[in-house]
Amino acid sequence: MIKLLKKLKPFTVPIIFVTVLVFLQAIAELYLPNIMSDIVDVGIVNADTDYIVKRGLLMLAIAGAAGAFTIAASYIGAKVAVGYGKNLRKGVFSRVESYSLHEFNKIGTASLITRTTNDINQMQNVVVIMLRLMIYAPLMFIGGIIMSIDKDPKLATILLYVLPVILLVIFWLVKKGMPLFKSLQKKLDKVNLVFRERLTGIRVIRAFNRIDRESKRFDEASLDLTETGIKVNRIMAFLMPALMLIINIATIAVVWFGGHRIDSGAMQVGDLMAFIQYIMRIMFSLMMLSMMFIMVPRASASAERINEVFDMYPEINDPENPVETSDKKGYIEFRNVCYKYPGAEECAIKDISFSANPGETTAIIGGTGSGKTTLVSMIPRFYDAESGEILIDGVPIKNMTQEHLRKKIGYVPQQAVLFTGSVADNIRYGKSDATMEEVEKAAVTSQAMEFIDEREGKFDSIISQGGTNISGGQKQRLSIARALVRRPEIYIFDDSFSALDFKTDAKLRKALKSETSESTVIIVAQRVSTIMNSDRIIVLDNGRISGMGKHRELLKSNDIYREIVTSQLSEEELA
Repeated sequence: MIKLLKKLKPFTVPIIFVTVLVFLQAIAELYLPNIMSDIVDVGIVNADTDYIVKRGLLMLAIAGAAGAFTIAASYIGAKVAVGYGKNLRKGVFSRVESYSLHEFNKIGTASLITRTTNDINQMQNVVVIMLRLMIYAPLMFIGGIIMSIDKDPKLATILLYVLPVILLVIFWLVKKGMPLFKSLQKKLDKVNLVFRERLTGIRVIRAFNRIDRESKRFDEASLDLTETGIKVNRIMAFLMPALMLIINIATIAVVWFGGHRIDSGAMQVGDLMAFIQYIMRIMFSLMMLSMMFIMVPRASASAERINEVFDMYPEINDPENPVETSDKKGYIEFRNVCYKYPGAEECAIKDISFSANPGETTAIIGGTGSGKTTLVSMIPRFYDAESGEILIDGVPIKNMTQEHLRKKIGYVPQQAVLFTGSVADNIRYGKSDATMEEVEKAAVTSQAMEFIDEREGKFDSIISQGGTNISGGQKQRLSIARALVRRPEIYIFDDSFSALDFKTDAKLRKALKSETSESTVIIVAQRVSTIMNSDRIIVLDNGRISGMGKHRELLKSNDIYREIVTSQLSEEELA
């Protein structure tokens, strides 16, 4: 937690200002009982109206100043806490953006969402409390003890019996509550995970009539969180009644013993009233500190989770001395590349060697789980090879910056992902400064104009989150347009024609041929008709290259390819 609080450094000046304001507030509030004591003992006893009015006005002025200090400190403290939360959220988001896919999988999307929202809110709340109470409560506590001893040292011995009891109660609560707070945040992760899965998979849930099962699953996660929350609140609910009981017993003791001292002439009535005020301030400062002890353990648990995000460094990093590529454009070469997923026993791809040149189309085909997506995911460095190397334009990709490498690539993923916004915004995601003419051209090439023209608003029509208001084929065509508008050196189509009908597929491939004539094209596909005219077809089997060549060559020489082809094409089509 201390590590995260160091990030308050940019707010040093306002924090100092808040500290001064809180200090002045505490001094003013400690001085008020003394004035009240003087009014009672001097003004009222001697019937001195002038004295009462003067001291009363002074008391009002000091109370007003204390109120002003409180408001100003609260306002500035809240601004600091919100600014701190914003910076922390930005830092977490930036770190998460730098993660490779392995780090994403390690923490989990649902947990990352909780850490960026709820956990940071816990830190933000504790900063507000700390700015207000870290100075105020100790000052009131120490100042109250000093002032009460000054009023009557003998009566102040009551504190020796009361304070240890209060401290023991607070210590017990912190000890009991800390493990539960950590558990609470983990269970909140679980609720977020189940809720997120339910929202994203609502169509499948309804299609298979699994609404009751998913409701039960959510109820179980929610009930688990509720039970832990109730345990925490039961423990914390004990705090206020226990402290109030101790404070009231202490007040009764002060009045009892103070009455005897007044009766014996050792103490004035005003001093007893002031003493009671100081005792109340000491007790309430401990109550405020106990509030901190409630919030700090929870914030500490949240801080650990946030620090996990900051302490997890991405496996894939830019080189210290990046190398710019040569004059070559779009050349790809794999040299004995192997990759194994973390925790896997066998390599997903092994001994992959081939090259692809500008103006050529290289197709990759194979059975499910043969390593097709893994292979193309290594080109933009979503994963790094364990052995061997990949070269782009004659330079190993590990020697380039990730930004420079990815600027060369137009990537269309297996699962088309769209964002909330207009059709034009989604296409411009590939090139933020693309003109309307470039956007339209990309849409025409990707065959997306067929449905864009039918939509109200055309390019200004809104795409909902995840593209749920358009079909799978339409999503794929917009994803392809997003890659085309970039006009990169290398195009990677990872099974991105699967949702298209044969007619649209054929028209799209024909349009792509002229558009990508100077670029290197890598296509992952299951349909033979999509890839049969490629310059090079790579057949993968269990992560290895089983065969490489053109359609006719592989039909004669490769059994796996022949089996795939015969399962899709008729005898007439083969001929």
